[in-house]
Amino acid sequence: MALMGAAATALMHLPFLRGYGYFRDELYYLACARELDFGYVDHPPLSIALLWLVRRTLGESVVALRWVPALAHALTVAIAACTAGALGGGRAAQVLAMLATALSPVYLGLSSFYSMNALDLALWGASTLFFVRVLQEDDATSWVALGATLGLALLNKLGALWLIAGMGGGLLLTRRDLLRTRAPWLTLLGALACGAPYLLWQMKHGWPTAAFLRGATQSKMAEVSWAGFLFGQIEMMHPLVAPIWLAGLGYLAIASRGRLRPVPIAYLAIFALLALSGKSRASYLAPYYTVLLAAGSVAVDGLRRRWVRPLVIVVVALGGVATAPLALPILPVHRYLAYARALGVAPATEEKKHVGALPQLYADMHGWDAVVAAVARAYATLEPEERSQAGIFTANYGEAGAVDLLGPSRGLPRAISGHNNYGLWGPRGVRGNVLLAVVSPRDRGRLDALFEEVTPVTPLSCGLCMPYEAESWVYRCRKPRVSLAAAWPSLNHYD
Repeated sequence: MALMGAAATALMHLPFLRGYGYFRDELYYLACARELDFGYVDHPPLSIALLWLVRRTLGESVVALRWVPALAHALTVAIAACTAGALGGGRAAQVLAMLATALSPVYLGLSSFYSMNALDLALWGASTLFFVRVLQEDDATSWVALGATLGLALLNKLGALWLIAGMGGGLLLTRRDLLRTRAPWLTLLGALACGAPYLLWQMKHGWPTAAFLRGATQSKMAEVSWAGFLFGQIEMMHPLVAPIWLAGLGYLAIASRGRLRPVPIAYLAIFALLALSGKSRASYLAPYYTVLLAAGSVAVDGLRRRWVRPLVIVVVALGGVATAPLALPILPVHRYLAYARALGVAPATEEKKHVGALPQLYADMHGWDAVVAAVARAYATLEPEERSQAGIFTANYGEAGAVDLLGPSRGLPRAISGHNNYGLWGPRGVRGNVLLAVVSPRDRGRLDALFEEVTPVTPLSCGLCMPYEAESWVYRCRKPRVSLAAAWPSLNHYD
């Protein structure tokens, strides 16, 4: 059953792998994969190491990249079925759990492009499955598996620390008998040991991720109330699915004579941590819902009125299909816009950014060819002797990644940027005597402070991209007032 659901999920993604083009983060991840390391400013190394392997075997095409999140989603669906089975659910419960995880808007959205988030779904799902196992059986194999999956989750995304803290809180409140054994402590030690290389990398580079977290919290993340965070959970998982995961919370609280109570307590603890921060995205909690959907499906399967099961399955399937175009790039853009208007869905973002006609998820898949074309036009205006020493500076890692991936075919050199790991890599030998800078007109003053001669050359004109990108220009900068190396700290930003 689980394998069939996984195969169906992978096949569901197959026709839509190309989507609307490269996503912003994919361009950045590819740049990171060309600089393999034990860590990066804004993420641990696992997803990049996997992408390095993809590049070496399948190449850098958008289709090659997106096989990984599609397979991660398929694995998550299989884990949902296995979790439902572990909780005593029959065929109907497993089918419902797989449908809910396959068609959840946030699961579809996070699996539509390459990032650490798609891997997070599978790793958290596996971790909660093994957590259920240790609560049921307290066997060594399940403890080892839990430690391994938590360790991989930690190497993938630091949000795994929330999961570890939530599980620990659940055990402390309701299963202290397990804490009196060595197993959970060895599991914790093993999970944290997996993150040791990343920790050493942080120490070596002066803890850049701490600076990134501060910068992102202050300048990028939008304020959200606890009520807004709760509404975000219902919306991202699908309103029609909310009764299932809420039933899952209740089922886990009373099932097996309370032995599974740490699972819902862990969820509530993580929810509280994120909601009370006031700056958390709703999607940060998304990976935990696999176990709740599985438990809720078992609860539905156990209802006395047998007609409820097929009704719920049909409702979840139809509701998921109806909202799929909002999370997965299924429709041509003009049809998507009409469909979203018909549903009354406005373009959205979870950051302090304005959006245009498209939500940020889709806008960040547009305009990269136009960005590189604009840079190439500006590059062509340089004198031949200038081109050999010219550098290309961009305001963010998406633009820099686009130049690095799509620019060589146009004869462009590698880009530099102050954003996140590009900032850590530094000027990369660019002296800055001649610089093409891709920035918003609002930031031109920073260029005037660094160069005596700053000339606007061409707008990006990237159409359906994010508005802050569409308004940017390529500037030709000459006669530096200071060296680029000396100016770099003022250009560097982690957010």
